[in-house]
Amino acid sequence: MTNLDPFKPALADLPDRLPIFPLPQALLLPHGQLPLHIFEPRYVAMVLAALQSKSRLIGMIQPRDEDDMSDAAPLYGAGCAGRISSFQETEDGRLMITLTGVCRFKYQGDQLQPGGFRLAQVTWDDYAHDLLPCAEQVKDLEIDRSLILSGLRQSLKRWELSGDWSALEQASDGVLINTLSVVCPFTPQEQQALLEAPSLQERAMILACLLNIIATGGDCVN
Repeated sequence: MTNLDPFKPALADLPDRLPIFPLPQALLLPHGQLPLHIFEPRYVAMVLAALQSKSRLIGMIQPRDEDDMSDAAPLYGAGCAGRISSFQETEDGRLMITLTGVCRFKYQGDQLQPGGFRLAQVTWDDYAHDLLPCAEQVKDLEIDRSLILSGLRQSLKRWELSGDWSALEQASDGVLINTLSVVCPFTPQEQQALLEAPSLQERAMILACLLNIIATGGDCVN
């Protein structure tokens, strides 16, 4: 049985093919948002094709070589699909869109389309729990916030960046984990590890590990 609400799709509603946007260091997570500035003709065609579909989904996925943006660039094995939740066209033909993360997917190959974008074959079963409401996903979450925030404080010094500590301290555990996963300047490989974490609990563990390594140059925390 499918869910007819396009804003709360059931697993059966998700397509087995979707246009993909290979882009390094652009992390989209379920329930998160990613603003994009689209100007290349092939990606303008991708957005227009997605808008014509029932789901309005685009798959964000990273190339294995961040310098390879060719039509045949090898891609990582997993990405995250986002629904086009806002759309604006400029007078010179550029598109400003926002994707809202829906569900992660396993990438199984793709075909180049006449518009120049890649249409991927995907499966969703491994990440069906992404479709659960946020409250369900954080219900049994246990994290050491002090460990994450102390690692972040030291990492920001190394990155020569600053953070809004008031907002971070007031954020819920789930928001804190996903926000830091997206906004911290991790490498594509580190972002991919955060994306592919089987659960929010495991993403929190990976996040704490990465921040600890960056902050101290040491080993992952246990």
